[in-house]
Amino acid sequence: MSTTRAVWFFILALTAIRLSLLATTDLEFDEAHYWMWSERLAPAYFSKGPAIAFVMRASTAVFGANEFGVRFFSPILAAGTSLLLFYFARRLFNATTASWAVVALNVTPIFNIGAFLMTIDALSVFFWLATMFTFWLALEKSPRFSWYWPFTGLLIGLGFLSKYTNAFELASIVLVLALAPRLRQEFKRPGLYSLIALFAVCTVPPIVWNAQHAWITLVHLRSRGNLEHGFGFHPVEVLSFLGQHFLAYSPFLFLALAWGVIASWRRANQQFKVLFLMWFGLPVFLFYLLLSVNKSAAPNWDALAFLGFGLLAVYFWWERLEASVTLRLGAVVAILVGLIMSVIALDTDVVRSAGYNLERPDPSDRMRGWKSATSALEEMRNDLETKLGEKLFLIADARDRASEISFYLRDKRVEGPGHPPVYIPESQDMVNQFSFWPRYDEFVEIKPGTPQPEGEVYTEENGINLFMGRDALFIRNGEKDRVPHSIQAAFQSIEPVGTIEVSRYGKIIRTWQVFLCRNYRTLPL
Repeated sequence: MSTTRAVWFFILALTAIRLSLLATTDLEFDEAHYWMWSERLAPAYFSKGPAIAFVMRASTAVFGANEFGVRFFSPILAAGTSLLLFYFARRLFNATTASWAVVALNVTPIFNIGAFLMTIDALSVFFWLATMFTFWLALEKSPRFSWYWPFTGLLIGLGFLSKYTNAFELASIVLVLALAPRLRQEFKRPGLYSLIALFAVCTVPPIVWNAQHAWITLVHLRSRGNLEHGFGFHPVEVLSFLGQHFLAYSPFLFLALAWGVIASWRRANQQFKVLFLMWFGLPVFLFYLLLSVNKSAAPNWDALAFLGFGLLAVYFWWERLEASVTLRLGAVVAILVGLIMSVIALDTDVVRSAGYNLERPDPSDRMRGWKSATSALEEMRNDLETKLGEKLFLIADARDRASEISFYLRDKRVEGPGHPPVYIPESQDMVNQFSFWPRYDEFVEIKPGTPQPEGEVYTEENGINLFMGRDALFIRNGEKDRVPHSIQAAFQSIEPVGTIEVSRYGKIIRTWQVFLCRNYRTLPL
């Protein structure tokens, strides 16, 4: 069997396994929140571009609003990324080197998590690598113009609509052209500018949306980088940032990668492919390293850097591996450790089946207990509605809980067009995407001549709050001490009506406290 056929077989078999596992856990709360976006399509959202919502809308339209439907494209994009990596690395090096790059990628824990959960990272990584490949093809045809130039711009734009970090690829392209003397003439040719033009077209939807919504994404990104209170120097945060990568990428694989990248620095000015791969990694990595001087960034934030870095490390180590049996044994150990860590990251029950009890918090609990807790909540709501003789609307204390409950409710019962099945507490602050959807605290304008319901309260602008006088259920995390002031002030009375607990292996993994909130009257001014 040829190397190419073996790689195709490996990727197809792995994709089949991943697809078969998609419905084995509940949705992680980011997935549930993106599903809510997909039900309310828009040019952009509070923190991200629209790509994840449109992709998820397509898959759920075919497979339904279930775990498989939400996650379908994650293994497909992982397969696409793996194939792109193989063909790109084969073009840069050779088929054998490329095949091992694919194996290393697919045993990396953070990539395996991204091949299971459907988040923006699956799209972002795919478009980043596709851009690297088409830009390389454009340079191969230089100085002649090719359609790879505008196509590269389109791919950056699609990546940008997935995750705004993908715009860093423009910086990588400019740096590669500027640092390679033979390519500096490209600044005088139309290829680069056609690339920029196509990218600019893709930025229009989020720019227009943000212009209409107080540029909230910029405010959010500033807060996400922990910059709203200034910038400080915190060395421990940098160490935390780097340390997390050893877990996310597997200790031996990350050590080999870091070694290979650092050792390749001297060759960047001697070999173009080294320069190319180096500068498709450094801008993103250095940006988040700088942010981590103030507050540690998450290891997936700079994941795009490790596509170029990974190929650079493979290139550095390959000849050395061929010459040393010891290094080859070390590579096998690194791959096995990465594989074991990936399996555990996706299913910690493997550890339990081996007789080891987890004492520390189980990260996979983020994907467990939501469906059963929501089922219990829905039963509680139905019983109370029968007792009270009225319909209750739902409020959760945070977007994560509101999103999960919204997804798993059998009777979603939205109150009007665009309304979410579950609200979050009213606030004047724009805290997440819920702030831009219809809310229970808003006043709806009554058009002149429209019959006005009796006993309702109107604003001076001739509006009416449709929730006035109604009762609600408020659901909060059981670990919190009290009900938020905004809930206490907005309702006439609040009383606890139950606690929902979900246990697994004798350990409580989810606790919700439920309160009956009587007679909504809006917050006092």
